[in-house]
Amino acid sequence: MTLPFAPSTRSSVGLEWELMLADRETGDLVGRAPEILDLVEDATALERFTVTGELLTNTVEVTSGVGHTVAEAVDDIADAIGALRAQTEPRGIELLCAGSHPFAQWFEQQVTDKTRYHTLIERTQWWGRNMMIWGIHVHVGVDDVDKVIPIVNALTVYLPHLQALSASSPFWAGERTGYASNRALVFQQLPTAGLPWQLKDWAEFESYLDDMVRTGVMADASEVRWDIRPAPRWGTVEIRACDGMSTLPELAAVAALAQTLVEHFSRLLDEGRELPGIPPWFARENKWRAARYGLDARVIVDRRGTQRHVVEHLRETMDEIADIAAELKCAREFAGLETILATGGSSARQIAVAEAADGDLREVVQHLVREFRGGPTLREHLAALRV
Repeated sequence: MTLPFAPSTRSSVGLEWELMLADRETGDLVGRAPEILDLVEDATALERFTVTGELLTNTVEVTSGVGHTVAEAVDDIADAIGALRAQTEPRGIELLCAGSHPFAQWFEQQVTDKTRYHTLIERTQWWGRNMMIWGIHVHVGVDDVDKVIPIVNALTVYLPHLQALSASSPFWAGERTGYASNRALVFQQLPTAGLPWQLKDWAEFESYLDDMVRTGVMADASEVRWDIRPAPRWGTVEIRACDGMSTLPELAAVAALAQTLVEHFSRLLDEGRELPGIPPWFARENKWRAARYGLDARVIVDRRGTQRHVVEHLRETMDEIADIAAELKCAREFAGLETILATGGSSARQIAVAEAADGDLREVVQHLVREFRGGPTLREHLAALRV
C-alpha cells in the first residue's frame, strides 16, 4: 500500500476537544447532541471551526482550523464554544470536560446513529459500549514524510508526561478508581488503540496498514487509534494520549508543549542527530505509571532505564525547549504548564472536591462545569463546600 502524506505547514497546529453535555440541575449526561448540532450547523456554516458529533449522543467535538500558532487554534475553539453556548444555554444544558464523567453509567447512554459507530459497537461489544471517555487531539504539521515515524517514536518518550498533565478521570461509574487517568486504560481496550508500534520508517507504516486492511482489521488509516499516530490526510502527527482537559487554558498549555516538542525533534532531524527513544517495554510501563499516579509518577526516560519523577523531568525538558516555544509564539500558553503542575491537574482537583463534599460526585460535576466556564477557583469552591 502506498499512502501519500499530505503537505502541511511545518509545526502548524490543529485542536480537537470532546465535550460532555450535562443537565444543568442534576449533572447527568444528556443525549441531545443531534439536536444541538443541527442548530449550530445552521448558525455557523462559514466559520473556521467545526462542531461535530461523536460515538455517544451526550458528546460534541469542537475542532479548530489550521493555526500557525497555538493562539490561533485556541481562538477557533473559543469561538466554537461560544456558538455551542448560544444553543445549550437556553436549553438548560451545561458543557464540561474530563477524561470520564464521575458517575454516569454506560447502559444509560445512546450511540449516535451512524454506520461507523454501529459497526464499532457490533465488533467491540461490552468494551465499545463502555467508551464513556473524552479526550483532546493535538495535530502538529510535519514538513517531511521521512520525519513522521521518528517523531512519533520520540514523542512516545514523552507520552507519560502528556498523559500525567492531562489526567482527569479518577472516577468511573460512581467509583473512585485509584487511577489518575482511568480513561487511558479503558481506551486501549479497543482494537488498534493503545501505544504506537515502534516502526522504522514510513514504508514500514504503509506495510502495517496493508496488513491491517488486507486482513479486515480496519478499513483505512483513520482507524489507527494509537495514542500518537500519523495523520496522513492532514500531514500531521496527532497526539491522542491525553484525557479531556477541563479548561481552555490547560488545553492551550498541552497544545503548546506538543507543538514545541515536535518542532524540537524536527530540528534535531534537520541536524542529523538521533532522537530520544525507549524500548517498547519501558513505554508500556510508563503509560501504566502515568495512568495510575498522574503527576506523582516516576517514569523511565532513556534506554538505560533511568527513572525520574515526571514533574522534575518535565521541568527540565521545558527549560530545554522554552526558546523554541518563544519562536513559535506560544510562550504564554507554554507557561501555563506551570499552572497545571501547581494545582496537581484536574484529577487531583476532582478528588479534593469529592473529599470535601463527603464523596458527593454531583459536586465534582458542578466543579467541572464551573472550571469549564472559567468560574470560581478550586480554593473558592472548596471553601464554599465547607461552609
